[in-house]
Amino acid sequence: MAIQILNQKGEQIAERELLPSVFGIEPNTHVMHEAVVNYLANQRQGSFANKTRADVRGGGKKPWRQKGTGRARHGSSRSPIWVGGGVTFAKKPRDFSYTLPKKIRQLALKSALSAKAQDDKIILVDELKLEAPSTKAMIEVLKNLNVNEKTLVVLENNDRAVVRSISNLPRVESISVNNINTYTVLNYDKVIFTVAALDKLEEVYK
Repeated sequence: MAIQILNQKGEQIAERELLPSVFGIEPNTHVMHEAVVNYLANQRQGSFANKTRADVRGGGKKPWRQKGTGRARHGSSRSPIWVGGGVTFAKKPRDFSYTLPKKIRQLALKSALSAKAQDDKIILVDELKLEAPSTKAMIEVLKNLNVNEKTLVVLENNDRAVVRSISNLPRVESISVNNINTYTVLNYDKVIFTVAALDKLEEVYK
């Protein structure tokens, strides 16, 4: 699959073939779903904690004697059926993270990239360079590239000026090619690669 290489002014300066083994496979929706669920699970903090009857202060003394009062029998005022009592089946801190096999992760990412390529949602630029951080300058670059959707910008290195220029744009995110993942690719309408980032990606996943 051929793709145009644009400069920051939006002008075509060359053409390039995308690697078929990365951008030309049949997208596997099931594997992509597994990767997205895994990513979201790994983001969960899991630090919630409710108190059981053992954690609630007080309740050591039996509220009243077992028999003869006409009331229901109780052994503690911190029972879950009492106001101020503990929580039944209380949530406790846990780790939601788990690991997918490497081949599954790679197939999911390739499927996501191939789906974007087939929908003509990938833009390739020769480089992204700014002399200093400037949101206005980055908006102009995106306008030249005809980008007005949620966009992911994939960089070879986290260039400070470019990253800071993008950080103020609500619908645009930058990411290093080393950290690219299935969820992030699918979460954006368009994906912009620099040539250097694309070279690195294809070298790793070829």
